[in-house]
Amino acid sequence: MGRSIDVAGATVFKPRTSAWFTGIAVLVAGGGLVSVVATEGPAGLLAGWPLLGIAYVGWWLFWYPAVVFAEDSVTLRNPLATVRVPWAALIDVDTKYALKLVTPSGSFTAWAAPAPGVWGTHAGKPEHVTNLPSTSYGPGGSIRPGDLKNTDSGYAAYLVRSRWQDLVESGAVDVDQPAPVRRTWNWRHLAAAALLVAAAAVSLNLAP
Repeated sequence: MGRSIDVAGATVFKPRTSAWFTGIAVLVAGGGLVSVVATEGPAGLLAGWPLLGIAYVGWWLFWYPAVVFAEDSVTLRNPLATVRVPWAALIDVDTKYALKLVTPSGSFTAWAAPAPGVWGTHAGKPEHVTNLPSTSYGPGGSIRPGDLKNTDSGYAAYLVRSRWQDLVESGAVDVDQPAPVRRTWNWRHLAAAALLVAAAAVSLNLAP
């Protein structure tokens, strides 16, 4: 199951594994840089761009992605693009492969909330399938493995559905006049990745 924290009035969901994978990438990069300096001296840092790229990719793919819940919208912060979905634009929530928000303008998947594998499904307990929002259940009270509350997709879907249901039932959401979904490409992160790849290629070509 992922974790959620409150930041500046918003709830931010990230999978628990994000810290582990990011930490591994940073440790690999840091250990590599220490080894280079130990064997080649400070001049060896010029060849350290590939290692910096490993650390950056670890941060970009595992730490940066999140699902952010605000008063007026839920935002999917993915590596390539950030998608802001107003609550009024939400039609359905799916968890077949990952948390997916369905809107009139299309469906949008959360990188930070993948559906579970075999282990995650088998780790489910009765408390993970009870007291879920009503929209979680299919015919006969069935749910998908991705809806189990102990999984990343399931817990994120639980947060989305709970908030969405409360807003609809209180009349705070006008489903007849949905606000537009806004997708913004993460050009800064893409540019940084491209620069690191270019720098790594140059440093490898210059290496003796």
